[in-house]
Amino acid sequence: MVILNYILYYLVILPIAYLPFRVLYMLSDVLFFLFFRLIKYRKKVVLRNIANAFPDQSKEEHIRIAIKFYHHFCDVMVETFKSFAISQDDLLKRNKLINPELINHYFEKGQSVILAGGHYNNWEWVATGMDCQVKHSVIAIYKSLSNKFFDEKVLKSRSNFGLKMISTKRVTEIFDNKKNDITATIFAIDQSPANPRKAYWLQFMNQETACFYGTEKYAKQYNMPVLFGSVRKVARGYYEYEFLVVTDNPAVEEKGFITKKTNLILENDILQAPEFWLWTHKRWKHSRPEGIQMETVFE
Repeated sequence: MVILNYILYYLVILPIAYLPFRVLYMLSDVLFFLFFRLIKYRKKVVLRNIANAFPDQSKEEHIRIAIKFYHHFCDVMVETFKSFAISQDDLLKRNKLINPELINHYFEKGQSVILAGGHYNNWEWVATGMDCQVKHSVIAIYKSLSNKFFDEKVLKSRSNFGLKMISTKRVTEIFDNKKNDITATIFAIDQSPANPRKAYWLQFMNQETACFYGTEKYAKQYNMPVLFGSVRKVARGYYEYEFLVVTDNPAVEEKGFITKKTNLILENDILQAPEFWLWTHKRWKHSRPEGIQMETVFE
């Protein structure tokens, strides 16, 4: 296994990472043919997710969205490989924050913030380059990979430009230990909770959906303003993102407000350009358990 890890990383991933962008996207086109036409990677999951999210659209429209998605998915894949060797100049040229003054306003007031976002467009580049574009110290919450070799390599690549990666197992510890620091902590809101009985259930993309409550939980506990990072793909390999205010004062919001609003913003982004969301993941693998009410906070 160790030898295979070294072969994959040094003989496959790194050579791809050093390819010029023009060649990189030629490779992406080849991967599209491989993933969509030949091995049909999670194609049933993708089409089922899209069909359930857009029940009023035709099968032909679902396939059209899927084709666009797989093209984008392969772009993100090669861009993720590129992250192992990308320069800061290239990253910032291709991944721009268009309203840094909004988040920097909170820094000037000495306020830490929580940043919510989804697996939309190139979320990896957004997180990796954010510390270079804001005044806060940026932290990202992540789930450790089971493969320790690649977990170490991925952590290093994501941390090259100042981003600090914190395991999901250490979230409370980090919030307690960094009370005196001015931080911006990134939470991904569109993963599927392991325990559907401890999830916040709401309507998302036309389906009953189990949502993590952690973003809201920590925002209210530490009364940190919540911003949402909305990302747009402006051209192949080029992204812009902006922050939107969810709430300045989480402590006074009713329970569920932050979770509902962040998911609503993400849903609106997906509806505008559905091909840029990560349709391959099994977002709706859980059904709402009997006795669990919609929009009810479990604590």
